[in-house]
Amino acid sequence: MISPIELRHILHQNPEIMFKEFKTTKILEDSINDLAEYYNIDIEILKPLETGLIVKYTPLNNNEYILFRADIDALPIKEQNDIEFKSKNDNMHACGHDMHMSILYGFMEYIFKNKIQKNILFLYQPAEEGGGGAKKILETGVLEQFNIIRAHALHVTDEYDKSIIATSKGVLFASAVEIDIEFFGKNAHIAFPQDGKNALNAMRLFLDAVEKIPKNPVQPLILGIGKVFSGEVRNIIPAYAKIEGSIRSLNLDYTMEYIEILKEILESIKRMTGVDYNITLGSMYKEVVNDENVYNEFVEKLKDKYQIIDCGYKMTGEDFGFIAEKYPAVMLWLGTKTDKKVGLHSPNFLPDDDVINIGIDIFSKIL
Repeated sequence: MISPIELRHILHQNPEIMFKEFKTTKILEDSINDLAEYYNIDIEILKPLETGLIVKYTPLNNNEYILFRADIDALPIKEQNDIEFKSKNDNMHACGHDMHMSILYGFMEYIFKNKIQKNILFLYQPAEEGGGGAKKILETGVLEQFNIIRAHALHVTDEYDKSIIATSKGVLFASAVEIDIEFFGKNAHIAFPQDGKNALNAMRLFLDAVEKIPKNPVQPLILGIGKVFSGEVRNIIPAYAKIEGSIRSLNLDYTMEYIEILKEILESIKRMTGVDYNITLGSMYKEVVNDENVYNEFVEKLKDKYQIIDCGYKMTGEDFGFIAEKYPAVMLWLGTKTDKKVGLHSPNFLPDDDVINIGIDIFSKIL
């Protein structure tokens, strides 16, 4: 049987990106089976998808369960930390999912060791980083057999000092929609622009028009453009251009209404320039909404030991929103900062090992 910290180091060395977490899943399954055998606990492991797993712990003869979730995927980022348990490949747990998995494992050990008399589902979910793994878990129907009375998850961050809890009643994380917009024109030599349809100019017109859409101060929305490209050679009018971005708002329905406005702009540019377009939507994440009653109980259980900050909403995307939409839930930030902030998704993000025990204690107290 390995400790939560030992598990963290193993997982950190073997990071895998979304839906490729095969080794991660095996490490978890083997470690959990060893844990259950050590404490002589009967569990059932469910695998509704190719990666990830659900541990069913049922000491009580009823169908009421509490769900705790950890995400398991890593990012395609090359680690820059100089540590003994550095990543062995070109991926990295730069979002702290190695911590989430280890906290849930340590919490499971606490449950097994103390023979806690509550039915619990431990969900190790794949593909949070853009794959919408939570939604895919729900779509399998595997959770329909359980009466899940509440659900919990946490996310480490160095935005807050170590051990500080930051959360909020209502919306905590924004909805997030990946969006690609392609422009299809016609090549022509720059000396004969009348013979072409300039996709780059159409894209420029679109970006200028988007900046002029009135902002709603009571309904925040962000259209973030992370990548644009167009053209092949310097003296040919581009026939193709593409925008890759993400839209964040506090309500997925509001985002979809905004996308309809973008289509109207694109239609007008098409009529004006003759450049056609195509919109492709990628991953769509529901906003994470903390249930008011569960939130109040959560704060009551933790306020005497932990500093709890009401952080309001964040424009961060998190697919736990699909779970929080279906079940009463609370998610929280767990602070990890000790000296300086490097930020999530940084090649230097590395919470201290002792944050694992803080996370275990938090889960134990809200149980």
